[in-house]
Amino acid sequence: MNKIKNKLLFILAKILTASAPGGTYLAFAGAGSAAQLCGHIRRSGFKRVLVVTDTVLRDLGIVDKALEGFKDSDVDIAFYDGVQPDPTFDQGAAGLAILKDHGSDAVLAIGGGSSIDCAKLIAATATSDEDPRDWIGFAKVKHEVMPLFAIPTTAGTGSEATMGAVISDSATHEKGVISGAGLGMGATALDPDLQMGMPPAITAATGMDALTHAIEAYICRWDRGTRKENAERAIRIIFANLERAYTQGDDAEARESMALASYYAGIAINQVNVGTVHAIAHQLGGKYQIPHGLANAMVLPHVLDYCAVEAEDSLAELAQLIGVATAGQSAREQARAFIDAVVSLRDAVGIPATSEKINSADFDYLTGLAVAEATGYFAPRLLDEAGCKEILAKISA
Repeated sequence: MNKIKNKLLFILAKILTASAPGGTYLAFAGAGSAAQLCGHIRRSGFKRVLVVTDTVLRDLGIVDKALEGFKDSDVDIAFYDGVQPDPTFDQGAAGLAILKDHGSDAVLAIGGGSSIDCAKLIAATATSDEDPRDWIGFAKVKHEVMPLFAIPTTAGTGSEATMGAVISDSATHEKGVISGAGLGMGATALDPDLQMGMPPAITAATGMDALTHAIEAYICRWDRGTRKENAERAIRIIFANLERAYTQGDDAEARESMALASYYAGIAINQVNVGTVHAIAHQLGGKYQIPHGLANAMVLPHVLDYCAVEAEDSLAELAQLIGVATAGQSAREQARAFIDAVVSLRDAVGIPATSEKINSADFDYLTGLAVAEATGYFAPRLLDEAGCKEILAKISA
């Protein structure tokens, strides 16, 4: 039944997107680009901006630095800094209350994926009386959304380039995705100056998150738009720069490269969605609060093993792309070389292969949710219960 459902969803997705306008992307990149974005917001006529962020970034002074482009301007700023990892509908409601009280006419996210996703939720609820829980699913945010902008301070989630947001239910801790054309950013700033102080562990996890996005887009069955070209760019950049950004956090070139890689990978998944890795990782985050990038990094090699036959040619191409394929190797050998390279990169940036939090007693619960979510993705091989439990067993300590 899951195979039939997946096939029908694939057909429906193709029909729904056939006449849909393509995504538009505007990014200011490089040192000082946050100030350029602020100038763009001013010139676009927005006067009252709600900044969505977290208290840590405000306390560190990163938010103030990001907003220097508004200095001596007539733009009035309000703040919602209550974003926590895995933002919830409740956090969105709290931000909405501040937006209404302030009379904001635009929303600017400053932070990682959680802040950007929460900003999307706030902007969508600002122009609708619907229950946002009803938006869980594919392209259910159909109304006009308040203008959105983003200054990501991590390089990995890609939310600054997508038309979706991952939101958690505070009661059940289950994650769901809301999406719609209006959730795309009006513009974003990829400013390495704001990412220089990112701790090595976060650099590693978010970088592997971006790699997961790019790989899942590349091996996806849905050949749509520029997903392959953008995925290739991201994968090449990440293999060349992630370890350097991890070990040399003040390397501006590596930081800027990773910011671009995250953006390219975000564009790729915005066209074809994510895949099986996310279907499992979302459950690990919801149940155990394992950070999303960390969960993706643990799951990714095992999912690639799981679909190695179906994705053999694509994985072999990626091996050639990053230079780990050798002359005379078969496609299967090249695919294996790429998977091994993913494991090597994960190990090089200090991400563990397993987690003690993952409990075998929860496997049935986690598998049920993961298989159901995976049915909505177009991965090379559809996830089944046996495969999911085998993957969970491999990543549990």
